[in-house]
Amino acid sequence: MSENVPAAELLTANDSETVSLFELSGIEVAAWSHRAPQKETSNEDAAAIVSVSDEAAVLAVADGCGGLRGGDQAAAMAVRTLAEQLQPGSLNGRIRPAILDAFEIANGKIVDLGIGAATTIAAVEFRTGIMRPYHVGDSMILVVGRNGKVKYVSTPHSPVGFAAASGLFDEAEAMHHEERHLVNNVLGDASMRIELGPTIELARYDTVLIASDGLFDNLFLEEIAEGIRKGTLKGGLETLIEMARARMEAPAADTPSKADDLTAIAFRQLESRSQ
Repeated sequence: MSENVPAAELLTANDSETVSLFELSGIEVAAWSHRAPQKETSNEDAAAIVSVSDEAAVLAVADGCGGLRGGDQAAAMAVRTLAEQLQPGSLNGRIRPAILDAFEIANGKIVDLGIGAATTIAAVEFRTGIMRPYHVGDSMILVVGRNGKVKYVSTPHSPVGFAAASGLFDEAEAMHHEERHLVNNVLGDASMRIELGPTIELARYDTVLIASDGLFDNLFLEEIAEGIRKGTLKGGLETLIEMARARMEAPAADTPSKADDLTAIAFRQLESRSQ
């Protein structure tokens, strides 16, 4: 990924060797995407980083559903459609409707492929000190403060995700559940629904993380929050990636392990907008 980021930067079928770091729209952004260790087929994740204006951006991660035809195609289609809907000619100054329209349009395109392809997508709208999450599926969004306090975490659209959120499983049980990989809400399904989260005011040093389940299926939430809040943004993301891929490559009984493509975008405000 280029250090000189254009208005819309797309990461599709990309195997990054290092975390990329850049600035746009009032935020510092770190991003990385790589296929699962030892995987010979393509990376089925994709991501988009779109600068809407000097003070607004949209960042998204899509994870093509493995085991189905065209997962990589569906993920790429989702993020490209999002980027297209956020371009000046389509935007008309309204970000939220553009994101919702993009999800709906991408869903229709993927359904129309007629091959059973599907993808998750998680997106964050950033505007001058505030963010708002949108997601379909089990790619996740996390907001953590400088002291490690989790201010927001999305709930995966999966049977295990909903059960854990309702208290039926604790986190360790959910991470090791044999049906954790099942997802019941995706782009590529005529019954797809979009979850629109709350508007969140970002304080100084808050970090926002968007990632596919290659990260969240290999690290506990506390580990992710602790790792991403410390030090530099790039250093924090590198730490999480190293930990997650080590677990993919060397499973242990007391820690989660699921070999999978991993894509992550993290960002912080360049200066304080709110105390």
